[in-house]
Amino acid sequence: MQVIPFQSLKGHFLMAMPALTDPNFEKSVTCIFEHTEEGAVGIVINRLYPHLNAKKIFDELNIPCGPEAKAVPIHNGGPVHIDELFILHGEPFHWDHLLPISADLALSNTMTVLKAIAGGTGPGQYIIALGCAGWGAGQLEWEMKQNAWLTTPCEMDILFDLPETERWRHAIQRLGIDPDQLTDTAGNA
Repeated sequence: MQVIPFQSLKGHFLMAMPALTDPNFEKSVTCIFEHTEEGAVGIVINRLYPHLNAKKIFDELNIPCGPEAKAVPIHNGGPVHIDELFILHGEPFHWDHLLPISADLALSNTMTVLKAIAGGTGPGQYIIALGCAGWGAGQLEWEMKQNAWLTTPCEMDILFDLPETERWRHAIQRLGIDPDQLTDTAGNA
């Protein structure tokens, strides 16, 4: 049996295959922000809480906010740690306690970054999410072998410029694949 060396998917998108019908991940795009042999963690970037915006979050945390910050949507980042805020963001990266994901992307969850966003001095591009997605040791690799996911490196335009409803289709198309032609059948070459 050939042993395949571990390959981290940190800084990649996971796009759900059509056969993945779990309501948490159906047609989802997840930005993986950490992946080691112990497991993986990411933020679903194409699901929004329909009746939740940043104003409600800032009010609950007693953070004053400007008019632009009030309307920022809140993403449903996944079914794990649903009471925790996560902020995927671009530059600048001068805040303490951020996790670099790639040269263009980091993850934060500090009050300092939230206050900067509320005051209009935060990162130029960001997503605020409640919750995250997580996989235990070997779980994501097993799901990949079961044909549950496609992967591609994270791309800032998909993450920040496209409407949430278009991210799954565009991320798959970047692989040169027509999402309408995907099959549920797994195979091994």
